[in-house]
Amino acid sequence: MKKLYCLTAAALAALPFLAQAQQGLSPATLYAQFGLSEHGTVSATVGAAWPWAWKSSLVGTEVTGQTEGYASLWRADAIGGGSQSVVQLGLLPVFRLRFDAGRSDWFMEAGIGVSWMDRVYHTPNKQFSTSWNFHDMLGVGYSFGANREHEFGLRLVHYSNAGIRKPNPGIEFLQLRYGRRF
Repeated sequence: MKKLYCLTAAALAALPFLAQAQQGLSPATLYAQFGLSEHGTVSATVGAAWPWAWKSSLVGTEVTGQTEGYASLWRADAIGGGSQSVVQLGLLPVFRLRFDAGRSDWFMEAGIGVSWMDRVYHTPNKQFSTSWNFHDMLGVGYSFGANREHEFGLRLVHYSNAGIRKPNPGIEFLQLRYGRRF
């Protein structure tokens, strides 16, 4: 059952990206973000976002979506001293709510995606059991510029394997993000 859950989640995460491929593979936004976690783990991320053609409204907000693809480098304490690096690749569908029926520069966003690490994350304080993990995100942000081409955001992110294998301690990052829309 857990394998079916993982395959379904991965397929759902990829659907918006595959649907967007019909409109071209050039991303609309490039971004960089920096994250801090407990016990001193830091992450540096670069990524791209592809907006969905879909748009809706919900209780006075405009709801849009985008698919983000990213690469991260984590620096963490190593077992036995020193530090280690972990490379992470991910795919994250994101829903964005923009206030005042889309006229506000402020937004909230949320998404659930998948990520893969080049090795199992293992530090003196945490030990993952899988290289594949889920990526949950909640964020707030502000767009600015003549056409909202710049944005800053603050995100709370959680990575874990959803209990597929033990141990599953998960890790949370607080991330600061800058994006540039083209």
